[in-house]
Amino acid sequence: MSIRSRIAALAASIAFVPAMAGAQAAPAGPAPLKVGDVAPDFTVATATAAGLSAKPFKLSEHRGETVILAFFPKARTRGCTVQMESYRDRYAELFKSGQKVTLVGVSVDPDSALTSWAKDAKFPFQFAADVDRKVGVAYAANTGEGFHKRLLYVIDPQGKISYVAAPFNQMSADAYTDLGSAITKAGHAAH
Repeated sequence: MSIRSRIAALAASIAFVPAMAGAQAAPAGPAPLKVGDVAPDFTVATATAAGLSAKPFKLSEHRGETVILAFFPKARTRGCTVQMESYRDRYAELFKSGQKVTLVGVSVDPDSALTSWAKDAKFPFQFAADVDRKVGVAYAANTGEGFHKRLLYVIDPQGKISYVAAPFNQMSADAYTDLGSAITKAGHAAH
């Protein structure tokens, strides 16, 4: 083997070791659920602009509806505000004004922070206070600590996942167009 080929082989092995070490040191976490999967059931406290909901939100009680779970990192932050205000401003169009379509924004924020934000911004949908991160973990939006990743699931009226945006790109107009199409498709699948 020539010196040049030995140097090339050594350089390739050196470049390979850090790449492998980096891959092992930073696990990606669980993969998002897939289209066709049955959506894991959960029960969580929810808040609206009117305050804490009297009855917790239980996913299985919403069979017959299209449910959108929009996981987001933190209330009142720039990207999350863009996302939730876009949902509010397109609520009639995207979410059929809540007729057989239920939107739930899910974060680790406490219900008091979500209620305050919903009231101040006049959000017409509910927020889930996933402070223990159990819903986020079940839906691969969280590993059990820190903020949720920005993921979105559309769950059809039979309780199956019919659309996944991982991540949901809140700054892209196409993301909202795709979401609207997914909600319409999920609703038509029920008929």
